[in-house]
Amino acid sequence: MENLLVIKSAEFVKSAVTGSHYPEDGMPEVAFAGRSNVGKSSLINCLVQRKKLVRTSRTPGQTQTLNFFLINNGFRFVDLPGYGFAKVPQAVRAKWKPMVEAYLTNRKSLRGVVHILDIRHPPTPDDLNLWNWLRERRIPSIPVLTKGDKVKKGAWAAQLKDVATRLGISPDEIVLFSAETSLGRPELMERLAAWVRLPEPEPETEE
Repeated sequence: MENLLVIKSAEFVKSAVTGSHYPEDGMPEVAFAGRSNVGKSSLINCLVQRKKLVRTSRTPGQTQTLNFFLINNGFRFVDLPGYGFAKVPQAVRAKWKPMVEAYLTNRKSLRGVVHILDIRHPPTPDDLNLWNWLRERRIPSIPVLTKGDKVKKGAWAAQLKDVATRLGISPDEIVLFSAETSLGRPELMERLAAWVRLPEPEPETEE
């Protein structure tokens, strides 16, 4: 089986707002969701080992569409608009919720969501609302604490335990990540590979 940890190609495919604009080939997809300015773009760039595949910005709220990226010609990453403190007009933000919920609820090729949180801060009400929304709908989700390099290593365990308690899960279910040092990349990619890899073909039997 091809090692999905090795990223051979990564390219932007298209942006979309409604289902009629989504790619139509049924290829497996992983969505990335998180509060604005949580490091989502940097995380995706780290995973695919490309510095500028996803544009990063100092201004929260720059992602205003669903952005599809083709990875290894076999699966897609989907960058969702950030929520929370986006500095965009309220009318624009009001459109994001139904757009994102429609994708997460109806997209048959969606394999799961990487839910990104900042290790330096407790989960916000928006973070908890999204997490509970995903769990209620039984959408597979991996919580990831980004910016691990911004916190002393000795504080990691306490932060993980606190976030796990607030999410109602075990600390072992959370991936500690740093886009700066690639901390957590192998673990997260292994878990994503389980979502997007195709099953091994059944061996042929002689009649």
